[in-house]
Amino acid sequence: MQLDFDADIESFRAEFVAFLDEHLPEEAVAAAERPRSSADVPPWARQWQCLLFDNGWLQPGYPPGFGGRNATVVEQYVYFQELSRRRIYQTFNPQGVGIVAASLIEYGTPEQHQRWAVPILRAEIVAALGMSEPEAGSDLASLRTRAVRDGAHFVVNGQKVWTSGAHDADVLFTLVRTDPSVPKHKGISVLMIPTDTPGVTRRPFASACGRDDVDFNEVFFSDARVPADNLVGGLNEGWMVANSSLGHERTLLWLSYADRLQEFVDDWKPRGPVDRDSYATLVMDLWSLRLLGSAELGRAARGEADPSSMSVLKLLGSEAIQAAAHAALATAGGDGLRDPAQTSAFSPYHLEAYTSSWFTRYLRSFGATIAGGTSEIQRNVIAHRVLGLPRA
Repeated sequence: MQLDFDADIESFRAEFVAFLDEHLPEEAVAAAERPRSSADVPPWARQWQCLLFDNGWLQPGYPPGFGGRNATVVEQYVYFQELSRRRIYQTFNPQGVGIVAASLIEYGTPEQHQRWAVPILRAEIVAALGMSEPEAGSDLASLRTRAVRDGAHFVVNGQKVWTSGAHDADVLFTLVRTDPSVPKHKGISVLMIPTDTPGVTRRPFASACGRDDVDFNEVFFSDARVPADNLVGGLNEGWMVANSSLGHERTLLWLSYADRLQEFVDDWKPRGPVDRDSYATLVMDLWSLRLLGSAELGRAARGEADPSSMSVLKLLGSEAIQAAAHAALATAGGDGLRDPAQTSAFSPYHLEAYTSSWFTRYLRSFGATIAGGTSEIQRNVIAHRVLGLPRA
């Protein structure tokens, strides 16, 4: 199945391809391996991101002045297609560019646009998301980190966890409870908290993928004084800002899942009938995801997008990645634990795959079913909002 595009869309694609052909740095092609963290942006990548911003190619869907050109959803689709074909990153700070800056543009003041949104987009500073807590992961509204107004400041106390890239970030987009007396969804606000604020402690920790895979953090706030001007959106309106933030995260998220599944299709070498059956399932999942995603893309282009349908794509894509990684690991046997450079079962044309064993890729696949809303949450959304089933 292949989408057909009109001449205007193909002209947009050709313009972006010409820009990449002329300006793409060699480091970008060689940097297909994962960065150190989701807020680790080396100097060359900062320069490249700034060049994308200045030419309206960082986030084409954003307005001019924010690194974009008001691109349509279909134009954004072909933009990501071209990035995927070259296996290059749009940015090394995806949460900052795709979620934090987007939320600031939508809910921030003009001063906050210039203080944070534009510098994040130009890679002059990097940002991380302070959302999840030890007892408020999938149920984000149960967060307990408190922010109490004290004159011109908020005094913040509490803890965040799973905060990707916090140890490399300059600022945290932080959800805090500002009114504990109202229903939990209604007493939340958003603060931009610089990481060098006294009372802010960041503790990075390794994942199950190894000691060198350090992205997650615990973040502690101990009487951290944050200027009241750092409030994003209205007081106690953080739930609306958070939902918008997660909406930005899920938009076209299915494309990244399709890319990962395509890598699995390219890299997996089935060895027998059972393996080929699992491999066929992977291929069918990939094309099902592309078909459903393309149908949703068409609806969005007509102004008929259904946010709930994103849960279907998210669930299918993330679960397919995990199932495929498990089956590929079983196929590889002992070779699945080794450096893939020592085996012949991997394609050398995908550096990310080439530097990760199937075991590591299987471990990482669990993150796909958690980040952006767990599979359990997605099933609830589908049951209630797509299928119209009654709540228990």
